[in-house]
Amino acid sequence: MQPEIGKIYDGKVTGITKFGAFVDIGEGVTGMVHISEVANTFVNEIKDHLTEGQAVKVKVLGVSEEGKISLSIKKALPAPQGKNANGRQGGKRSDSSKHSDSGRGSAKGRNNSAALKEPPTPESAFEDMLSRFKASSDERMGDIKRNIDNKRRNTSRRR
Repeated sequence: MQPEIGKIYDGKVTGITKFGAFVDIGEGVTGMVHISEVANTFVNEIKDHLTEGQAVKVKVLGVSEEGKISLSIKKALPAPQGKNANGRQGGKRSDSSKHSDSGRGSAKGRNNSAALKEPPTPESAFEDMLSRFKASSDERMGDIKRNIDNKRRNTSRRR
């Protein structure tokens, strides 16, 4: 049996490690749930959330070339009430995204209408966040370099 990516399966926890849990999803097919994919909250000890032999629902995240199956328990669960897919309260922006425009009135970091039609994948959301950070960082570094150059020019004029 080849599991379908994105499909939810009923499984049984067969083993627990520090970094995750192994889950049998049927017909002898076993995948791994990383500790970060166990619950919607921070998981310090996986044994606080799972036990061997426990029945769980898991979503297939991916299958590697070596045949390793990546699973998620938290993505198989319904979304928590009052929060969006990122786990944030709806309608609010995080502190990091509030300042990504640097107050310069640019369109960076703003959603356009095309982005609202399709929900972003975790990869594209990360890529968007990374590109906003890089642009903001480059802008700040440019400001710092200009300030340093100005100070150097002013110091050399005084001599």
